[in-house]
Amino acid sequence: MRPLRALLIYIIAVFIGGALLAPPLYWLAHSFIHAGSKLATEPFHRYVDRTILGLALIGLWPFVKNLGFNTFADVGFVKPRGQMKKLGAGFLLGFISLAIVAALAFACHARHVGRHLSSSEIVEKLLSAAGAAILIATLEELLFRGAIFGALRKVFHWIFALLLSSMFYAIMHYFESARDPATVTWLSGLQLLPLMLRNFGDLQAIVPGFFNLSLAGLLLGWAYQRTGNLYFSIGLHMGWIFWVKAWDIITRPALDTNAWWWGNGRMAIVNGWVALPILLVTLLVFGWRTANMRPATPVHAMNPRRRLG
Repeated sequence: MRPLRALLIYIIAVFIGGALLAPPLYWLAHSFIHAGSKLATEPFHRYVDRTILGLALIGLWPFVKNLGFNTFADVGFVKPRGQMKKLGAGFLLGFISLAIVAALAFACHARHVGRHLSSSEIVEKLLSAAGAAILIATLEELLFRGAIFGALRKVFHWIFALLLSSMFYAIMHYFESARDPATVTWLSGLQLLPLMLRNFGDLQAIVPGFFNLSLAGLLLGWAYQRTGNLYFSIGLHMGWIFWVKAWDIITRPALDTNAWWWGNGRMAIVNGWVALPILLVTLLVFGWRTANMRPATPVHAMNPRRRLG
C-alpha cells in the first residue's frame, strides 16, 4: 500500500502546507506595498490558491520518485519522436467536441459575442488562450494522470483507479475562491480551505458539472491507459482548455440564458447539461476509434500487485 500512503501524504502536505504558508507570504508581500508591488494588491485567497499550486508542483517529482518512477517515461512522457500524431489527434477530438457545444449555444442564442474586438485583439487573446491551454494541459496531465492515476493503479485495478482519479480531478476543479478574512492570521489559510468547497452545497453547481468533469477525467485517463503515454491526453485536454479560455474571453451569456442548461462561471462551456451528451459521445468515439489498439501500458501498471510493499 506504499503508493496509496505516498499519495495521501502528498495531498495532505500540499493543502495543509499551502494553507499554512499563505499567511507569511501574504504578510511579506504587503511589507513591500509602498514599493508598488503588484503582489501586495492581491487578495488573500489568491495566495492560498497559488501556494497550494506551487507546493503541488514542487512536491510532484519527489512524490513520483517515492513511487518508484525514475524517468519521465514512467509518468507518461516518452520521447516525442513519433508521438505528434497522437497529440494532434487528441487536440482535434477535444476541439471538435466543444466546438459542437459552442455551435449549439450560438444557434440557440444562449451566447453571443461579448464585445467588439479588433482583429489584433482577437489574435492576441486567442494566442493567450493557446498558451494557457498548452501549459495547463501539460501540468494537469502530468499531475492527475501521470502521477495520481499512476499511483492508484499500482494499488488497485486500473478501472477502479481511473474512477477514483477522475472524481478527484473533478473535485479539484470545484475549489472556488472564498471571501477573505477581515484580519489575516496564521490560521486564516486553514479556515479558508473548507470555504473553498462551498460549491458542493449548491445542487446546480454540482449537477451536471461534477459529472461532466468526471467524465472528462475518465476519457483523459482511459486515453493514457490505452495509448501508454500522455500525448493523446495532453492534446485532448489542450483542445478543451483552449475552448474554455476563448469562450470566456470572446462570448457572454444572453440575458435569459438557462445557466443550468448551458453552463456558467469560469468553465461555462463544459459544466452545463448540453455538454454532458457531447462528452459522452466523445468518450464513445474514442473507444470506437481505438478499439483495435493494443494497450501500451507499462507492465507494472497492468499488474497492480507486482510492486506493492
